[in-house]
Amino acid sequence: MSIEIGLWLSVLSLTIWIVLVSFWGQFWRCNQQFTRQETDLPMFPSVCVVVPARNEADVLPISLRSLLTQDYPGSLSFVLVDDGSTDGTASVAFNIAQELNKSDQLKVLSAEPLPSGWTGKLWALHQGIQYTQTLKEPPDYFLLSDADIEHDALNVRSLVVKAQQENLELVSLMVKLRCEHFWEKLLIPAFVFFFQKLYPFPWVNDPTKPTAAAAGGCILISREALNEIGGIESIRTALIDDCTLAQAVKKRRLGIGDKGEHSILSSPTHHSPLTTPPQMSSPTHHSPLTTPPKKGRIWLGLTHSTYSLRPYTSLETIWNMVARTAFTQLHYSLGMLIVTLFGMILVYMVPPLCAITGAIAGNWIVAIVGLFGWLLMSYAYFPTVKFYSCSPLFAFCLSAIAFLYTLMTLDSALRHWQKRGGAWKGRVYSETLG
Repeated sequence: MSIEIGLWLSVLSLTIWIVLVSFWGQFWRCNQQFTRQETDLPMFPSVCVVVPARNEADVLPISLRSLLTQDYPGSLSFVLVDDGSTDGTASVAFNIAQELNKSDQLKVLSAEPLPSGWTGKLWALHQGIQYTQTLKEPPDYFLLSDADIEHDALNVRSLVVKAQQENLELVSLMVKLRCEHFWEKLLIPAFVFFFQKLYPFPWVNDPTKPTAAAAGGCILISREALNEIGGIESIRTALIDDCTLAQAVKKRRLGIGDKGEHSILSSPTHHSPLTTPPQMSSPTHHSPLTTPPKKGRIWLGLTHSTYSLRPYTSLETIWNMVARTAFTQLHYSLGMLIVTLFGMILVYMVPPLCAITGAIAGNWIVAIVGLFGWLLMSYAYFPTVKFYSCSPLFAFCLSAIAFLYTLMTLDSALRHWQKRGGAWKGRVYSETLG
């Protein structure tokens, strides 16, 4: 009976991998890659870079410098929102701007106290965006950047050119995560692989598919699109804010969730710019956009040229990163957690277990089917391993890696039930968020 169960499980797992490799959006190929652009446009639109920063003094000398030295022919401004930092983040930002003679381009804001119903990052982004409404001419695009991202010198230009040439309202980069130490090499490529499996990038970039996702470290979004979805306030409770933002933008292709008339960015001008700001569009401001973006079109891809500076040198740091939002992704559902745990075991752990135990027991049918599943799984993972310049041997370790991620997901649920879920830099978010 156990042999029959082993054969059934190995065949089922192999079938799942055949479906994933052949029919699941070719997610594993890593072929949605961003390229640097030096192309000229008839006129470059204005861009405002908004950076939420909470205790980021250690990375700003690299990340903020990479933004302030961008090679961009159009109008480029910067807003850094200091979200209650205790390490002198604001002072570091001021000093960097002065050193580069960019003080006139950088505005440093101190975030107001976090109101109920908001996550800290989104509240900071919201305030930074609202500040731009006090300017004579609001920007045509916002670049939402994490404070720990080192941007390529042509990144803003390349993002805008892609958005303009392909009529995109949102362009996002899965920036290259640090992958230098053992735990990073073991777990970080798999993190990207799982994300691509959850949101196949080719489907995200296909305007006919409902799949939508973004990577919060680097998102270029048009002012018009942000206005029409209701601004950052419309996603204020989201812990997985990047994908929620992308979904809100892409839904507009079907006319779903379009909040144009009720946008928080369309309120009377006598209200506070940090609560209910004036209309984003100025009647006297003529956008230099060469081609208006096609409603709801988004693009998400990988990049070799823009990096995350955040180190993940220990298992604990990666564990906490995943456990913070894994259960949120499952909508805090016990049923979805059980299905996910069973699915991870079936898809990732059954093939090598069947291959090894089948060989030991002399059941070569189970062993061969398990081996084929293991090889197909490794084959699918190899492009991601190669993208991160890791040893090909890591491709054969995906089962063990998946086991660790399964434990992280379970721990995420336990933290939530113990009221410790969603912790980030001293803040803990409840189930009412996300």
